[in-house]
Amino acid sequence: MDRWRNHSLAIISSALLAGCGDNPTEQRWQSYHQQLANDLAVTDIKRTDPGNIGEFPERPDRVIAIPETRDSLLNVYALRECQITSLVAARNNQLGRVAPPSQQWLYERALWQRLSTCLNSEVPDQLSDEDRTRLEQLTVTKTGQLPAVSWNAIFDSSEWVKSFSRASQPFSNVDETAIKQQLDAIDYLQQMTDHQFDHNWVQDSSTLENHLKTLQERPLTAEVLRALLLATQRLTEASALLARHSDTTRCLTYWESQPLERLANTARQWLTAINRLIDAQQVDKPKAVQRYQARWLSLTNSQAPWRQFQQALLEHQALRAQFSPCSHN
Repeated sequence: MDRWRNHSLAIISSALLAGCGDNPTEQRWQSYHQQLANDLAVTDIKRTDPGNIGEFPERPDRVIAIPETRDSLLNVYALRECQITSLVAARNNQLGRVAPPSQQWLYERALWQRLSTCLNSEVPDQLSDEDRTRLEQLTVTKTGQLPAVSWNAIFDSSEWVKSFSRASQPFSNVDETAIKQQLDAIDYLQQMTDHQFDHNWVQDSSTLENHLKTLQERPLTAEVLRALLLATQRLTEASALLARHSDTTRCLTYWESQPLERLANTARQWLTAINRLIDAQQVDKPKAVQRYQARWLSLTNSQAPWRQFQQALLEHQALRAQFSPCSHN
């Protein structure tokens, strides 16, 4: 029985390894390495696995705890002129209690809008002192909680978490329309964050859910990061070969580097959007998220994938410049 179990594991492992080599990005790197080896009359470059990206913080480490607001039905009814009774009832029914984070975000923002509008209207003049104080305290509480609700709506959503999935392949050539849809989704989350305290900005449930659905269609953040890791590793390996080859009288065949330029453009766009959205949150970011952002998403940290890729690319271009281009290019 153990023999068959081990045999099955071997088959699975082989399939996983083969899957890495089948990735179009890896195939392009293999072709480029072979091209360099042919130009320099050496054996093919030895390649090593660049490894995976870091694990996204677990839920308890990325979500902000928000105390539950409790009050009696009579006290809520006393504020009925603020038009919050239907909202509270919807939140407390069976569906409301299990609503996804995105819907909780919409609910809390709508509740804050009605409370703050009510507080600045003529309604408080018609309330008892006790009810007016309750309205003021409830508005202050919900105003203070809304940024944390916004944070959790994003960081507690399965759609957001999936974008960082380690079970992914490096980014390869895709339809630019698909990338734009992903960027549009991030932009809408950015708008909701920026305008969460704007009474004139109208939120839309179906628009929000459609954008979240777009994010769930592919783990783009992970794909981009893994492509940067792969490119850095393969560039470093290619540069090591060029640095070891002292005969610079040999020529180098033309390098088809456009896919790398597309990766750089997409990665810069995507990481800029992701960092902007994270930094726009009006909360003290959990330490685990701060560490992940600095280590994997940063555009300035010299140890993060983006800067590592930029450095490897510059070094490789400088080494290539020492060789003349082949005349048949």
